[in-house]
Amino acid sequence: MYHHIKKLMYAVEIGIPDPKFGNMLLEQFGGANGELAAAMQYSIQGLNCDDPERKDMLMDIGTEELSHLEVVGTLARMHLKPMKNNRAAAEVDPLVAIAGGGGVALHNSVGDAWTADYLKVTGELDVDLRSNIAAEARAKIVYERLIQFSNDPGTIQALQFLMTREITHMKAFTAALESIGKKPFSIGSIPPTPELVRQYFDDSTGIGDRGEPNARGPWNEGADIELVEAPAFKEFASQQKGTRTNGHGSSATARPKILTK
Repeated sequence: MYHHIKKLMYAVEIGIPDPKFGNMLLEQFGGANGELAAAMQYSIQGLNCDDPERKDMLMDIGTEELSHLEVVGTLARMHLKPMKNNRAAAEVDPLVAIAGGGGVALHNSVGDAWTADYLKVTGELDVDLRSNIAAEARAKIVYERLIQFSNDPGTIQALQFLMTREITHMKAFTAALESIGKKPFSIGSIPPTPELVRQYFDDSTGIGDRGEPNARGPWNEGADIELVEAPAFKEFASQQKGTRTNGHGSSATARPKILTK
């Protein structure tokens, strides 16, 4: 069950309201990487989780994200409030001003409605935890960008708090994933094809217009990696040599069809 305590998790204070910035804040209210999406994702994962210890963690963090949603919503509402009565402020975003009365709604900073399609819930605990780590990383970057575009000390302090909690959650999800004891690439129960899983297709070749190289690194070299020439090049070369196969699977040189009247 849930119980609402009227005190915010982080007390929000601002100076002069900034409706344009309030509009930006809606990205973390009803956006793809926002607090509502995080709260729903972790809570639903928790409901589906058969592991009691990690279920508890998912419900803890999912509930905290609802508290963050309240902080973001309060902060956005403070900045958007002039839209209720001020024509110039209302012109910043008529959707917020006219349809929403200068308040928050479940949409992002450009008016796209929140959707459950934002959620990543697979029912596989290790896969879901990896999704959560990535979700927290994306949210952290959004908070960084919001901080960069604000000059209000109270707003920045609140955003700094929220941004920091994203890292705390990343650490918790990472520790939970490691504690499961699964190897990093043992996803699911069906093993990959042994030889195919070793192959790295060199599909981006040559030197780009801005000097981008055909690079080598730990992702495409090493004892357990086989670098494979671009399959598209191989297919082109086989056609040039006339080794296309016919419809019955045997090798045959492509021949033009002769049309008769």
